[in-house]
Amino acid sequence: MFAQLTPLYIKTRPYKALTRTVSYAFFEGRPLFTKGRWINPLVFFHLGIEKKLPIPKKVEQPVFIVGMGRSGTTVLGTVMSMHKDIGFLNEPRALWHSICPMEDVNGHFGAGPACYRMDESHVTDVMKIQAHRLFGAYLAMVFSNRLAVKHPTSIFRVPFIKAIFPDARFIFIARSGWGTCRSVVEWCQAFGRTGHHLIYDWWGINRRKWHLMLEQLVPGDDVLSGIGDRLASIDHVRDMAAVEWVLTMREGLRQKARYPDDIHLIRYEELMANPGKTLLNAGRFCNLPQDEVFLSFATRLLKPGAPPRPFAMNGLVQQAFFRTMSELGYQTP
Repeated sequence: MFAQLTPLYIKTRPYKALTRTVSYAFFEGRPLFTKGRWINPLVFFHLGIEKKLPIPKKVEQPVFIVGMGRSGTTVLGTVMSMHKDIGFLNEPRALWHSICPMEDVNGHFGAGPACYRMDESHVTDVMKIQAHRLFGAYLAMVFSNRLAVKHPTSIFRVPFIKAIFPDARFIFIARSGWGTCRSVVEWCQAFGRTGHHLIYDWWGINRRKWHLMLEQLVPGDDVLSGIGDRLASIDHVRDMAAVEWVLTMREGLRQKARYPDDIHLIRYEELMANPGKTLLNAGRFCNLPQDEVFLSFATRLLKPGAPPRPFAMNGLVQQAFFRTMSELGYQTP
């Protein structure tokens, strides 16, 4: 979280650094294998209190940033957090876990049953009330009118979220598979670890998320279902990332077709190359008032990078990967 609080961020709107600190300290929580996990008892104690209190502020047209991690969700969330009307939560795992423990596909807070794809059938009246109380409490605490939540996995839970917040808006950010998968590999090299008979990497504890993807997502996918049994043999993080990218991007395209008025597609490359125009369009979609400070911050922060280089991948994934790239408008060899 504190890596987001750059000198440019603090200088642009100093009070936004305070709202990010509140988000981190009282609502978001940290995975069990991170240095910041010490804060979790405080976060869950606070959430337990807020769930029992009246709704302090109405949550209207919340914005959810979804897609695959390492595809630009963090940088988009950082930029959105600078908007004058927005209170931003960066992957509030503890908050969601407090409402629905089954959402924890990584095993961040325990090893209980988990569900990757969720819909309205998973929502109870109690969950609705708790979600409105917790997100409303956050808006009240940071004195914001609108909520933005970065939670990439929620692309598989659009109907679930809409059952709680019928007026929700979703920004689905897509990035070239080459760049996304390379970034996942870099993340694993930097943060992955093993020890005490445990693996902790991009796919959670003992690759729990990977196994749930194979069990719950692959059988229903139109391009990978026929090879689901063979995908279990994949063990290189680059190829595993390619499978996750295919599943996530195709889910995003399906949900956008199902909810065309509620989901807005942004390509990472367009965001970096032309942030002003891209964010103006996203702001209109989300019914956000124009904010010149927010746009100025984006244009100073976001710069296009070098095109990602292709890489060799497992032949099992290649056809689905190229097909998905083409459907998203990216060139393939």
